[in-house]
Amino acid sequence: MARVAIIMGSDSDLPIMSSAAEFLDDLSISYHMTVVSAHRTPERMFEFAQSAKKSKYEVIIAGAGGAAHLPGMVASLTTLPVIGVPIKSSNSIDGWDSILSILQMPNGIPVATVALNGAKNAGILAARILGSHDKEISKKLTRYQRKMKKTVLLKAKKVEDTKKG
Repeated sequence: MARVAIIMGSDSDLPIMSSAAEFLDDLSISYHMTVVSAHRTPERMFEFAQSAKKSKYEVIIAGAGGAAHLPGMVASLTTLPVIGVPIKSSNSIDGWDSILSILQMPNGIPVATVALNGAKNAGILAARILGSHDKEISKKLTRYQRKMKKTVLLKAKKVEDTKKG
């Protein structure tokens, strides 16, 4: 049973959204990924959002470009946490239309919003939400953070060593 749903408005969003899936794979967190368009398949979006809890999802990651109504509309139809990923699409206004469509939600309909094309951060945030009540995921996140720290310290040493020469 998938704990996280990863949805996107179009299959053209897959190259961006796959980084959320890859992070969840690294932590062995189950997910289901599909296309749900707020504009081209509104009935599918309603059905998905209204049945998300029954489907046992705990977090929804929703990526969309352009007008980017998918995350907000899904959030309006469920009480599950929704993480929005604004995507710079081919018809985008440099990504700002997507960012603002997801970020500027009205009171009562929150959507956590990550950076433009920031699907990996959406995967990390989903893991943190799950990790708040799952000790195994929390341990994996701690290891991930330690690994990042070690990588940065190694890079810092390498940079510092080049200045000595």
